[in-house]
Amino acid sequence: MEGVALVYQYLIFFYSFLMTVIYISLAILGYINIVRNKRKYTEKEEEDLKMLPEIAPGISVVAPAFNEEVIIIENVRSLLNLDYPNFEVVIVNDGSKDKTLELLIEEFELIEIPFPYIQKVICQPVKKIFRSTNEKFKRLTIVDKENGGTKADAMNAGINVAKYDYFINTDVDCLLARDTLTKCILPVLDSKRRVIAVGATMRMVNNCEVKDGVITRVRPPKAFIPTFQETEYLRSYLLAKMGWSMFNLIPNVSGGFGLFYKPVTIDAGGYDPLSHAEDMDMTLRMVANMRDNKQKYRIVQIPDTCCWTEGPPNIKVLQRQRSRWGRGLLQIFVVHRKLLFNRKYGRMGFWVMPYALVFEFMAPIIEFFGLLFMIFLLFTNQVNFNTFWLMLFFVYLLGVTISLVAISFDILTKKHYNSYREYIRLVIFSSLEAVIYHPLIVIFSLNGYIQFLTRKDFSWGAMTRQGFKQSESETEILTATVNKK
Repeated sequence: MEGVALVYQYLIFFYSFLMTVIYISLAILGYINIVRNKRKYTEKEEEDLKMLPEIAPGISVVAPAFNEEVIIIENVRSLLNLDYPNFEVVIVNDGSKDKTLELLIEEFELIEIPFPYIQKVICQPVKKIFRSTNEKFKRLTIVDKENGGTKADAMNAGINVAKYDYFINTDVDCLLARDTLTKCILPVLDSKRRVIAVGATMRMVNNCEVKDGVITRVRPPKAFIPTFQETEYLRSYLLAKMGWSMFNLIPNVSGGFGLFYKPVTIDAGGYDPLSHAEDMDMTLRMVANMRDNKQKYRIVQIPDTCCWTEGPPNIKVLQRQRSRWGRGLLQIFVVHRKLLFNRKYGRMGFWVMPYALVFEFMAPIIEFFGLLFMIFLLFTNQVNFNTFWLMLFFVYLLGVTISLVAISFDILTKKHYNSYREYIRLVIFSSLEAVIYHPLIVIFSLNGYIQFLTRKDFSWGAMTRQGFKQSESETEILTATVNKK
């Protein structure tokens, strides 16, 4: 038994050591990539693109909506106010049972139009397509379809209607920065290889002040869960993905926001309505399609915060979100197992998939059994307390340091908060994450694995969303329970 314990301890040591080396390397690479991006793409390049609309590729902004009557008008206005010379907004009403469609028709003066609808990717039937009679809303198209049960099905309908070769995949409850489209398309224009997807930083909109669909004041979230998630997102986008982007190794472009090249998306079969991780699934299938056709490609991550989304307001909603993510991650390795260690799929097969398997999928399992093993060692008096507390403090300090680095990267990219005192809130929560937030993520991820293996609870569930309505003096928050697919 002592021999087994010794082997297990060495395995845990080398696993932790390798993870530490990876995160330090990603931090260094992420910093280099952020600095390079800031030097390469300045306001001059953005203004030049706006002044020369003929060279600005058209972009379709596709946003599914299901029972979004609380926020739909404000957020559609926000999308229509994007600062880019050549774009359209496609809202897909995915069989809403509330007044979402009625409000859109009334507010934007919509009428049904004849439309040469061609189904390039599979989705539930499209019933009607609307456009506005008002010139102010000429960029807006509303697609009314039968409910498909998932966002993926609604996105496929939007892709079928979108007229441009590039499209943004976002949620109707997200707010986009006005310069989003310009920032996302610049790496596409600048690349010698075909850029098939571009990701950007996402942040929490919770507690931000919003007026006419535009964020007028960025604040850190007040609630506990969104504050923890704010720092978690910064680590994911500014540190990990910016680091992976240096070597074209980005594992997925977020389902909440991303720019995609439509012809490759269609060739790959569109979004999979059965997937619980449709963002990573779509990324993998697009890469596989490019490799199968022996074409070179790039997936780019930019450091700019382009999308603001609502974080889970409580533990119950967080559980539904992370359990679904856990189901989706396990589903990825079942559906795309042929990519793993397959030379045919290059970096995706030899680097991205093995990393995701060992350090993302396996991490909650290793942590859970590691905790059980530590309890066993404590009860059998096999713990060397001279080194135990030192190692525990080292692991804790490393996690906090990585979070602090991610926060500093955000300041380097653009100081969104008005004062450094507001960043202190993120620092304080980073110091508490290991004992409050992270254990919940481990439990919920394992719950997702179990759900997938037992085929239980495969519905998206009900999500509590907060709508916002801005008055002249303050933001009035309206809370509504919306059935998210």
